[in-house]
Amino acid sequence: MTALDPTLPELAVLRTPAPADLAPTVLVRVGLADEYFTADAPIGPIFVAYNGRGVSATGPGDRPEGSDGFEAAFAARFGRSIRAARRPEARVVHAVERSLAAGRPRGLAFDLRGLTPFSTDVLHGALTIPPGEIRPYAWLAREVGRPKAVRAVGTALAHNPIPILIPCHRIVRSDGLIGDYAWGSSVKRAALAAEGLDPEEIERLARHGVRYLGSDTTHIVCHPTCRHAKRITERHRAPFDSLDAAAAAGYRPCRDCRPS
Repeated sequence: MTALDPTLPELAVLRTPAPADLAPTVLVRVGLADEYFTADAPIGPIFVAYNGRGVSATGPGDRPEGSDGFEAAFAARFGRSIRAARRPEARVVHAVERSLAAGRPRGLAFDLRGLTPFSTDVLHGALTIPPGEIRPYAWLAREVGRPKAVRAVGTALAHNPIPILIPCHRIVRSDGLIGDYAWGSSVKRAALAAEGLDPEEIERLARHGVRYLGSDTTHIVCHPTCRHAKRITERHRAPFDSLDAAAAAGYRPCRDCRPS
């Protein structure tokens, strides 16, 4: 066999050093590492981490610890390296921006590796709640087919890796009070207010025992923040403290908000 001449031009190409960031970029594309960028959410700036599988995490972007804190928390939770993106992938950035503006995913994939099937079901259930509406933990437990697992639902939401984009802030306590949030209750209230809700009014109704609102013209009963309930004028509004009371008065549950 004739030996190859090492001076041939095509071999010179093989000796060209690879770009310094080639390996990290490949790792991100296959989901073994992540990049992040800052996006403008209704509550303020947030960090958004992603890889080739989808968005993997979010974090508040206005905390004193800044990006260093986000990177440290990400590495501790996921055990993968993460870096600030030099040029965030345009497709991901646009999908995140559309999703934040709409209040629900718009062409956005999520990387939920490491979560149990139950936790994944809970987060997918939270995604079904329209912006500007809330539901209690018990409702979500029923929606995922585990009506007695209310406490477990709360735990799954507390460990949501992608707050805001997966809207766990739309789930409140079963007594109607706003409740806690991974990023702090003030952030949860701000997120709900940004969607047009009044947390103080929500809690006022809850403290007065109002869990459901019905219309005496349609005899349909809803969660108070359901888009149909919002259209009930005050003179036709019928408050109830339970579905049993609503049913006894001749009201049937709304097919959209599916009160429970």
